[in-house]
Amino acid sequence: MWSCEALINSTGNSEDQHLCHDFDLVLSIFSLLYLIICFPIGLCYNGLLVLVNLYNKATMTMPDVYFVNIAIAGLIINTLAPMYLLGLANTKWAIWNSNNEVYITFLILFNVSSLVTMYSTTLLSLDYYIERALPRTYMSSVYNTKHVCGFIWGGAMLTSFSSLLFYVCNHVSTKIIECSKMQNQEAADAIMVFIGYAVPAIAVLYALTLILRIRKEATPLDQDTGRLDPSVHRLLIATVCTQFTLWTPYYVMLLVSTFTNLQGRTADVNYIRILHFIMILSKFLAFSSSFVMPLLYRYINKNFPNKLRRLLKKIHCGNQGCSHERTVVQQVMT
Repeated sequence: MWSCEALINSTGNSEDQHLCHDFDLVLSIFSLLYLIICFPIGLCYNGLLVLVNLYNKATMTMPDVYFVNIAIAGLIINTLAPMYLLGLANTKWAIWNSNNEVYITFLILFNVSSLVTMYSTTLLSLDYYIERALPRTYMSSVYNTKHVCGFIWGGAMLTSFSSLLFYVCNHVSTKIIECSKMQNQEAADAIMVFIGYAVPAIAVLYALTLILRIRKEATPLDQDTGRLDPSVHRLLIATVCTQFTLWTPYYVMLLVSTFTNLQGRTADVNYIRILHFIMILSKFLAFSSSFVMPLLYRYINKNFPNKLRRLLKKIHCGNQGCSHERTVVQQVMT
């Protein structure tokens, strides 16, 4: 958990020590609550979301594919959360330390997963508009969506590669000429803010504007039985609002931290300490998206309970099927 030893050793100011201990208490409470409640819930529900939809491949829809993609990214983020909470830079067993190679690995995994989450939400919004405007065109079909999700992961890895170069070069010897010109962690953070937040935010706003416009224009296509279930609209709005509510503080603080480092404001110890504290809280919110999203999907998507029952029945009865099902089949055959 959080520790004030570094502060106590560096300053004798009792007010600073008292403030740090207050931060210590708040962060410790948040860490314990997350590890006890949020971590197991996120692990179970994300895994359940993936298993249920993979078992019911024949009935998967376009939103289901995107939510499976988000759930896989959520599993990665949820797995990284305990390592971060138990390895803050101020702890005795700091894993999440900027001078550690493990830190860079975890950070890249976190960045890739965050990009996948944000862009899956963005493309879900755009595909929903396409399905509303042009039903039965198969432009937003399950088949196409699966390929799009593959491109999302590939694009996220390629995008994170540039950040990886900046982070790696920021921690290697300056004797490497190529890296001596790229020792700029602020540039990596700025890239993540622009690509990971600004671009998806603009795209989502554009998609929602189009969706609201088309919902105001009633057409004969609204009676088409092949259109998406109305609950998908509620799920989309809840997903977009939740994702950007939980991720906005993290990217805002990342941007503030970038400008602070560029301006060189290191003299104000209290400012840096408060900034670091708020940054950790914003990461808590970002990590919490890994368990909030599957819960939204579970309670808003009305088809999920039926899919879950089919999976549980399959697990309970095995490949041979349940006895009452075999009886019904025999009666039909006779």
